[in-house]
Amino acid sequence: MLDFKNIKLPELGFVKKRWFIITAASVVGILLIGFIWAMSLRGDMLNKAVAKVQKKLKDDYQLNFEVNKYEFAGLTTVDFQKVKLYPDTGEQLAAIDQFKVSVKLFPLLSGNVKLDELDLKNATITLVKKDSSSNYDFLFRKKNESDTTKDTSPARTLAETVDNLLKRVFQAVPDNLNLENVSLSFQDSASTQVVKIPEGKIDDGDYDIDVFLNEQEAKWNFKGNINSSRQTANVIISSDNKDAQIPFIARRFGLKVSFDELSFHLDDVARRGKENLEIKGGISAKNLRVNHHRLSLDTIVLPGGSADGGFLVSENTIELLTGTKVQVKDFSFEPKLKFSKKPKKVLEMAVHTGKFKAQDFFDALPVGLFENLDGIKVAGDIQYDMDFKVDLDDPDNLTFASKIDDANLKVEKWGKANIAELNGPFVYEAYEDTLKMRDITLGPSNPNFTPLTQIAPILRKTVLNTEDPFFYKHNGFELEAFQLSIVTNIKEKKFKRGASTISMQLVKNLYLNRNKTMMRKFEEILLVWLMEQSKQVSKDRMLEIYLNIIEWGKNVYGISEASKYYFGTKPPELTIGESLYLSSIIPRPKTGLSSFDYTGQLKPWVMKHFNTYGYIMNKMNQLEGENVPANYGFYQVQLQPNLRPPRPKGVPDSMMSHDDIKDMVDEIDREEKIRKTLLERLFGKPSEEETEKNN
Repeated sequence: MLDFKNIKLPELGFVKKRWFIITAASVVGILLIGFIWAMSLRGDMLNKAVAKVQKKLKDDYQLNFEVNKYEFAGLTTVDFQKVKLYPDTGEQLAAIDQFKVSVKLFPLLSGNVKLDELDLKNATITLVKKDSSSNYDFLFRKKNESDTTKDTSPARTLAETVDNLLKRVFQAVPDNLNLENVSLSFQDSASTQVVKIPEGKIDDGDYDIDVFLNEQEAKWNFKGNINSSRQTANVIISSDNKDAQIPFIARRFGLKVSFDELSFHLDDVARRGKENLEIKGGISAKNLRVNHHRLSLDTIVLPGGSADGGFLVSENTIELLTGTKVQVKDFSFEPKLKFSKKPKKVLEMAVHTGKFKAQDFFDALPVGLFENLDGIKVAGDIQYDMDFKVDLDDPDNLTFASKIDDANLKVEKWGKANIAELNGPFVYEAYEDTLKMRDITLGPSNPNFTPLTQIAPILRKTVLNTEDPFFYKHNGFELEAFQLSIVTNIKEKKFKRGASTISMQLVKNLYLNRNKTMMRKFEEILLVWLMEQSKQVSKDRMLEIYLNIIEWGKNVYGISEASKYYFGTKPPELTIGESLYLSSIIPRPKTGLSSFDYTGQLKPWVMKHFNTYGYIMNKMNQLEGENVPANYGFYQVQLQPNLRPPRPKGVPDSMMSHDDIKDMVDEIDREEKIRKTLLERLFGKPSEEETEKNN
């Protein structure tokens, strides 16, 4: 019988060690048996996985996945040979000689697939577009409608959607990558673009890869680091060919982009539960060149610039993080931008610069883009504040506030557009689109030049009321007109109406081309601001120049030519009716003769313009001392006989095409909205009696 009392401690330790060894050996044995069993089954598992992928691609996207041979080439590595991918209708999308992929073991044990290494050899991916179809339509196609399975999972928030997208992107990027002879091409009826990588590697997140466009047409180098587990990335893209354009987007969107160096960094992705996702990073560029006909006819060249900050994504909104900063040379500002998709689609923007040196702003403008401002020198500090908010489905309630503190600004030297020279005689070059018509001298040497004091006061009043009623009160810009213009353009979903004051029209005629681009509009705004702020040209002189250069008909410029052309009279002799007519054709000068019938009298539809603006001038006591016939002189207006259209034969005669008439009717409708807004702003909401009289 064993005497437990006499067992010594060393003997007990030996027993424990023996049982530990036996237990450990048993566990290892079980795991080994399980591993051997799993290895014997993994071939079947791989077959089922490939078949499942093939079925899903076929059922959901009508995409065929063919592979000649596949097998395990290691514990977690699968080697695919001769892979083809092509849609049911369309040309082959991809062909790969060898495709080897391995996943990380420990994430795989927890059900999370994370690529460890990816090898591609002799891979060709071809995107083909013919007419309205392409071999990549499946990317934008929904699942078959026959799949009636309802998705009962709760809807994702915007933050969850972005978070899921980022996770998928980083999961798809391996820590190690080997590329050999890989190409991506795009073909359409007009051209073919091929991007090729002869050799490329990612080594534990670090990469340095050369990419070629159309053989040796262009070369870009991608260098940086990516950390999939931390979800951070850095990339620097440089180009040997300084004029090499980014492929594909030029033909697709008409956007030409090239650069010396472009860098991007994603520094942090912080999740705050389901509701918030914070993304921090930045982008910078050296000699970025952008060309698009909607931006500018000239290429925009940005020598250097950067933006650092990030985005905050919540349940239904995305916005710039507080402190996001844009910097170009010594000029910087922190914009605010927010878009909400629910419960309403609301866009909010704001800029509050604080005090900054005005010269820093002008130095930051790309050289040559605004040629009228090149070489300008200013002194003083300025500050700009802007707040904008609009419900895209209900733009009528738009909020827009813009204010600049420029009291200390002083123009020390003008650029090409020397505003100060407008005070003396100068030559105006009249253009019709891009065709120069003639030179017009603004000064006493020109017999058609008419000083402001020699232009009938009633003409000055009608033009001011129709074109810019607050000309003598504003500083070049009419905020309410801007608001109405933005509202109209949002509703029309295209640029239909501007918000030009007389100051803006003057600058446009004197210094700018007629191309409707964003940069030309921006240059116009800057020149008007400087002209009005400097006060080097009086309001009276601006109006005088304006009335002597604007177009009043085909090759008819200035009030003197217009008076003589239409009525055979002189500017001081113009009547209220003639003045109202002339003011009505300023927006459409070449269609002015269409306002008259064969008798030389105005057509009935012009009467609305007379009654509206005649009523405004009467209400503002601007007609005292004037001879005011019925309908504000509408029936007294007579076109010179030699300009009248021939007597119609049975049908009304029109000098306008159907499209011209439609455009004019649309313009009149838009102007009517502006008139109503103007009337309410000047006099408050009219009574029913006044409304009936005005109509």
